[in-house]
Amino acid sequence: VRLQAFGGGLVQLGESLRLSCAASGSIASIYAMRWYRQAPDKQRELVAIITTGGYTDYVESGKGRFTISRDNAKNTAYLQMDSLKPEDTAAYYCNAEIRTTIHSTYRTYWGQGTLVTVSS
Repeated sequence: VRLQAFGGGLVQLGESLRLSCAASGSIASIYAMRWYRQAPDKQRELVAIITTGGYTDYVESGKGRFTISRDNAKNTAYLQMDSLKPEDTAAYYCNAEIRTTIHSTYRTYWGQGTLVTVSS
């Protein structure tokens, strides 16, 4: 199983970005998909989560600006980030709880980071 995160880039204050996290491999089902971020010299923090049932939650600073969604047919989660601020600058990572066609339990997989830089 592989998770690929992409969509980061350099944007100006107030602009938008859409991150994608695509899971591939021998996937039977995916429960939760999450986005984390880690800024320089800071701890990694949970930014958004979406479950199979559509439950979503966000970091307080992202509420009203970030929207997480998923396309189950494509095993892909998206993070739409609007009204970006310099404090959103970080490496963004996705993870997912995936049950493969081989294992009977869910395991957590991580994708590589995609860098988001917001300039003022």
